[in-house]
Amino acid sequence: MSQKKLQDQDFELQAVPSSAGRGFWKMFMLMVGFTFFSASMLAGGTLGQGLSFSHFIVTVLIGNLILGTYTGLLANIAAKSGLSTHLLTRYSFGEKGSYLPSFLLSITQIGWFGVGVMMFSVPVQTVTGWNIWIIIIVSGALMTATAYLGIKALTALSFVAVPAIAILGTISVGSAVNTMGGVNELFAYQPTETLTYAAAIAICLGSFISGGTLTPDFARFAKTKKIAVSTTLIAFFLGNSLMFLFGAVGTIATGKSDISEVMFTQGLILPAIIILGLNIWTTNDNSLYASGLGFSNITKIAKKKLVIVNGLFGTLMAMWLYNNFISWLGFLNMTLPPIGAIIIADYYFCRAKRYAALEHHSFQVVRWQAILAWAIGVLCALFIPGIAPLYSMLGAAVSYVVLAKVFDKPSAQRSSMKEVR
Repeated sequence: MSQKKLQDQDFELQAVPSSAGRGFWKMFMLMVGFTFFSASMLAGGTLGQGLSFSHFIVTVLIGNLILGTYTGLLANIAAKSGLSTHLLTRYSFGEKGSYLPSFLLSITQIGWFGVGVMMFSVPVQTVTGWNIWIIIIVSGALMTATAYLGIKALTALSFVAVPAIAILGTISVGSAVNTMGGVNELFAYQPTETLTYAAAIAICLGSFISGGTLTPDFARFAKTKKIAVSTTLIAFFLGNSLMFLFGAVGTIATGKSDISEVMFTQGLILPAIIILGLNIWTTNDNSLYASGLGFSNITKIAKKKLVIVNGLFGTLMAMWLYNNFISWLGFLNMTLPPIGAIIIADYYFCRAKRYAALEHHSFQVVRWQAILAWAIGVLCALFIPGIAPLYSMLGAAVSYVVLAKVFDKPSAQRSSMKEVR
């Protein structure tokens, strides 16, 4: 099989071979584009309203340290195994047990896709007067197209979007800071109502913890573990922090958290539409791509076909999802961190950092240890006050290790078969 043919494949039901590995810059742009997310700017705006700017910086550093650790551990597993999040869950949840995390992850990403389409369509319709359904259909189709074409198209888009968003956004925010009197005034800002550190870190984590759980879907294409982990860490410290910064500064300076809204107030209509579209596009096509992998794990249907179905559903239901699904996304976000935490606990603590090759491993049908640990993680998020996403991960990981040690036979905890790659 030719190298070009390998690069165009999605490997939805198998490990990515080492011959299809991608280098640092391609992975860097892909992962940063993934973290360029409009909802993170909204979260940054909330933090900006409730924290002084110096406290905001500390919160973002702590939050992204936790996110970076979580996603970096997942990226390391993905790069070593070549497997997506959904295939990795087969080891901890069982072959059919993995359908639960795949369904939760996929349905959440389709929901975010629809919401993202509307987050682009509504402001564009407001400033242009164009028919909103035309905007919805065209933008939904374009975002579906890059997800359909696969990792190569996702990366190509990121090479265009990442520099454009970073440069235009920085110029706009710099202008906004100047209008309020400069950097000194920014640091002198004091909120009227303050957030606690626990609440602020919870907001920081909650903004992208669900997307972070899908890190293996993209990190599996890295040529080496070092590339996978380094690009993931940089993406969350650079890309995610930049989104928070844009949101916080925009809110403090103009009352608008989305950088495109700041640009609208500055009269930069065309740049605002470009930056808004690219920002949402780079996350939405990744979300749709991941949803296709998840439903492929359940149905065994090719990812490309499922992307079309998911994209069509997300586009046609975008208005309904935007008006009705956002509250559900908050709940679903609490159900996803335990999935990644269980993968991490299984690989590092129960399997001694070794997974048998997918095609050689005899999977259990359902591993109830993982299902129960996942439920415990969700309950921790719901009922322990404080940093809900962190507690859900810790609760799930600790309970999974305990349950696995109690109920698994020693031979079941070792992967003695030939490892992937």
